[in-house]
Amino acid sequence: MNKQYDRSAEDLGNIVGLEHVNLQIDDQGVATLFYISGLGLTRDPFMMTSIDNMWVNVGRSQFHLITGMPQHLRGRVGLVVPDRAGLLRRLENLRKPLKGTKFDFTEHNDHVEAICPWGNHFLCHDPAPRFGRINLGMPYVEFDVPVGAAKGVADFYARVFGAATKVDGTAARVSAGMEQELVFRETKAKLGPYDGHHIQVYVANFSGPHRELLERGLITEESNQHQYRFDSIVDLKNGKPLIQIEHEVRSMRHPLYARPLVNRNAQQTNRNYAPGYDAFIPGAEAEEMDDPRYAMRQRRMENVTPQGTARRRAG
Repeated sequence: MNKQYDRSAEDLGNIVGLEHVNLQIDDQGVATLFYISGLGLTRDPFMMTSIDNMWVNVGRSQFHLITGMPQHLRGRVGLVVPDRAGLLRRLENLRKPLKGTKFDFTEHNDHVEAICPWGNHFLCHDPAPRFGRINLGMPYVEFDVPVGAAKGVADFYARVFGAATKVDGTAARVSAGMEQELVFRETKAKLGPYDGHHIQVYVANFSGPHRELLERGLITEESNQHQYRFDSIVDLKNGKPLIQIEHEVRSMRHPLYARPLVNRNAQQTNRNYAPGYDAFIPGAEAEEMDDPRYAMRQRRMENVTPQGTARRRAG
């Protein structure tokens, strides 16, 4: 009984999962080149298999890519993608087929920034302690917000959603589940118009946020028994809009909650094929829970944690 643990590090706020980012695109073939061939992600083999929508699996999260007028996320999507060398090789191979689009990529010390053919930015990180056990997934979505908005955004999520939040300098950080967060970073740059893209989250207390949003007149859609939507984050003191981004809010009773997602091993090709290694298992082979690198986990909202590095394993 002499071991000491930081029990608060295991606490979660009311938002239990960031499941998908929804962005319209106008060409599913081009989307396949970028998301599947380039980033190395996996088209869901069971859902949305026609040409009007594409669900792309990334660990336990997804992109929903509806065919329509292209949308632009005012910020960045953070991804954990294993095998940086393989990622860079795949992206380099897209230079020619995606010529004439907004596609580009740049390698940095701690990530690879990839720009999709429609101008959306993706920061692709190696698996690292700061992302806990994620070795393939979506650890964060970062939105640009006006100067002075960060505290109001944090207060909104804390009060309305019962989420764990913190203000880190000029950024509000909102816990969105296991090793996932929403980041709202202040910028002096002029924000482009909101075009209807959205994110989807699961919450444990489903009725509480609904009641808070309804009282403020913020509900935009009563989707069904398990889901509702809103699209304005406001200053709770005066009701002034801080940022517009549609949230698809689902309960943990939603039939799609915790649906197992298929992820492929992007390193597997017909030239280096190894039987039994087609699938990729997100979060496999984490450190032992009493390993010092794992046991001293800090609060979820910390920017960097001393958790054990999650090693990737295909199979």
